[in-house]
Amino acid sequence: MSIEHYDAIVVGAGQAGPAIAARCSREGLRTAIIERGPFGGTCVNVGCVPTKTLVASARAIHLARRGAEFGFATGGEVRADMARIKARKDGIVEASRNGVESWMRGLKHTEAIVGEARFTAPRTLRVNDRELTAPRIFLNLGGRALVPDLPGVHDVPTLDNRTVMELTEVPEHLVIIGGSYIGLEFAHLMRRFGAQVTVVEKSPRLLPREDEDVADGVRAILEAEGIRIDTGAECLSLSHRGARIAVGAACATQIPPIEGTHVLLAVGRRPNTDGSGLDSAGIQTDARGFIVVDDQCRSVSAEGVWAVGDCNGRGAFTHTAWNDHEIVVANLFDNDPRRIGDRIACYALFTDPPLARVGASESEVRASGRPALRAKMPMQRVGRARESGETQGFMKVVVDAETRVLLGAAILGMNGDEVIHSLLDMMAAGQPVDRIARTVHIHPTVSELVPTLLQQLKPMA
Repeated sequence: MSIEHYDAIVVGAGQAGPAIAARCSREGLRTAIIERGPFGGTCVNVGCVPTKTLVASARAIHLARRGAEFGFATGGEVRADMARIKARKDGIVEASRNGVESWMRGLKHTEAIVGEARFTAPRTLRVNDRELTAPRIFLNLGGRALVPDLPGVHDVPTLDNRTVMELTEVPEHLVIIGGSYIGLEFAHLMRRFGAQVTVVEKSPRLLPREDEDVADGVRAILEAEGIRIDTGAECLSLSHRGARIAVGAACATQIPPIEGTHVLLAVGRRPNTDGSGLDSAGIQTDARGFIVVDDQCRSVSAEGVWAVGDCNGRGAFTHTAWNDHEIVVANLFDNDPRRIGDRIACYALFTDPPLARVGASESEVRASGRPALRAKMPMQRVGRARESGETQGFMKVVVDAETRVLLGAAILGMNGDEVIHSLLDMMAAGQPVDRIARTVHIHPTVSELVPTLLQQLKPMA
């Protein structure tokens, strides 16, 4: 078998891979992009695009049920048609997926290859019946749902973030193992579709990485819509109980098992690095299987190899994968030494209302011992939220007492996932919060209360 030579090989057509391939194309490099599954990766196929489509359907249903509150009647019970919801989701996903594939197949100097890629030697990959080599290899391998080591987990049918979106009927009772971001998002939308939902979390509270008031606020929103939440659930196990699935959630007490019709596993993600032959290429991984990279996404052990997106363990979001691509091409082609360490942590939990977070949490700032200021405001203070009937949650900021630069913020409330960016931009610019506090914002909006919040800063006890 003869070896085919390329200038660059991209493995994986998720968020970062296609953009890197496109830049290599612009630079005139002969490039191969290899994808074993649907183009678009997690975000397009089983992540952001389908889940936010479902969130939109769930919100529309929820608002319709609140018709009397807003002064209209629907003419009957509002019920979710899961088959139609899924069809809408599938159509939007297919359009996005086809767009990515058409983009890749239309690039100059670029060949899109469908198949499983595996290293056979340093910078050499076998895909189908071909062997390819290049001086630059970019790994955008993605990740998948982690299957926890629980008694009975392989004895009963379970769902993950991918298969739960293939349901064509609303589950009668969905039990979700994992009270973190993915699990809570599905809990909220499935409850609005009409399912009975129970969330089982091993930690003493939901969202253990968040401040306690943030986690409590999210819990209150979910419980207000009828979602049952069991925290501190130790000794988890799964077993058949007739036609149902029993989830044992405690060992120190006599709490009876929770019986559901469906079980969703949402306890984390793992990288798709197994089966890629990384050892043959000298590519080092850590104990969890993530490719070990430096601050510019370069493999620390294999020259000419970069790892971007979920597989490098340096970010678990579409936006961090995209930023990985920006860092790689900036260093390679623009003489711009961008680094992973330069970015500010930011993410959102897309319950309704959403939770948006940037920078450090209040707990982290307190633990650091640095002098800081704090302000918190309930969403009931926001006129736009009151007018919309969306007053759940609060806004909170933590600011350095000496420089008055924002250290972190949390917005749990209406449009929080959009409002948070004004604070993120100030952090990125390194500007004191007084710049926002003295800025006139448009009325009536949610964002207009950010200056008011910042004017209430007080020393953190």
